[in-house]
Amino acid sequence: MANSIKTVKDVDLKGKRVIMRVDFNVPMKDGLVQDDTRIVAAIPTIKYILDHGVKSLTLMSHLGDPSKDAKKAREKAEKDGKAFDEAAYIKGKHRIAPVAAYLSSKLGKPVIFAGEDGDYGKKAFIEAQGDGAVIMLENTRFHKEETSKEGAERDKLARELASYGEIFVNDAFGTAHRDHASTASIAKFVPVSVAGFLMEKEVNYLEPIVTSPQKPLIAIIGGAKVSSKIAVLESLLKNAGALVIGGGMAYTFLKAQGRKVGKSLVEDDQIDTAKSILAAAQKAGAEIVLPVDHIGAETFDAGAKPVPVDGIDLPDNLMGLDVGPKTIAKYREVLSKAKTIVWNGPVGVFEFDAFATGTEEVAKLVAESTGKGGITVVGGGDSVAAVNKFHLADKMSHVSTGGGASLELLEGKKLPGIEVCRG
Repeated sequence: MANSIKTVKDVDLKGKRVIMRVDFNVPMKDGLVQDDTRIVAAIPTIKYILDHGVKSLTLMSHLGDPSKDAKKAREKAEKDGKAFDEAAYIKGKHRIAPVAAYLSSKLGKPVIFAGEDGDYGKKAFIEAQGDGAVIMLENTRFHKEETSKEGAERDKLARELASYGEIFVNDAFGTAHRDHASTASIAKFVPVSVAGFLMEKEVNYLEPIVTSPQKPLIAIIGGAKVSSKIAVLESLLKNAGALVIGGGMAYTFLKAQGRKVGKSLVEDDQIDTAKSILAAAQKAGAEIVLPVDHIGAETFDAGAKPVPVDGIDLPDNLMGLDVGPKTIAKYREVLSKAKTIVWNGPVGVFEFDAFATGTEEVAKLVAESTGKGGITVVGGGDSVAAVNKFHLADKMSHVSTGGGASLELLEGKKLPGIEVCRG
């Protein structure tokens, strides 16, 4: 297929210098990696490249957003009347050297950090390393050109990065929706651009949901706001037999139907959008599944007392924070028919244990579907956090590593970091 994604398996790596974009944007605390999921996800591609006799492998990643974070920290310091040392702040939080050291321990071989000088003139440094060397560049976002909206500015950095390798490998799905110097622009200046195994897996699971899913396809879309999920709802309606809508956004839909939602989260400016999605679903013959009962509370608080509401309408003094048992029974009935399930967004405030039951039951139902041979794909940061919390991540066909990227792919968009790897 001319439009298929090319991977590291499609190129001869022997004796070549490889420049690879990874997504090592991991949570850090006191210079220590707190969650290594994204690092571990890149290791199969890294090992494959090293096993095929490359001259060198140079890795690059961003880590947080230094300028944005420093601005917030400076404003807080000024408000508190404290001195603020921006260089020390960035060095403490955004330097990538600790990540390089962590990767070294996982690979069992040295990962050479290219230095903290912030200069990307590293070609001579890279070429001076021995065959098979793994080099890690400093945080790509230390350079304003990385994220510049000006193509010429991005190209300046991209051209320099491209000089470090003859083959560009993009395995950073989490940033595939960003048109940055190190994720997409670099491909203009290297002879060959291919995807790593993580990128390939993400594309192979997510793209068919939009283009040619195994049907029936059931989509579970939750989270707080309709406004952030409009495009994905509209995209999935083309193929879905049912849309299960949960979380805070469900109350905007219920209000659009004329239901009483009490003090629940509602986006009043999205009521008309909700009505149009409901009408489009009816026209497409897709069932919309909304809560038929709730677990409410008087306040949005982890310690709030859960109040069961046995019906669709909520009293004025309560807000819906989770779905009730009748809704969960409805979920079981709908999901039991699915051959493909895509889940993006929790159906309740699962971070609060008293309001986590609905999301936990959804996770179990999706896991059951996997066990019966269904294709199950979980995307979006909160859904991923939920399946991890309930120790069910390994029971899903695929858990996406990219929140914004997976959402945009499900919306049917073309992602710059993927497009550069097309055959």
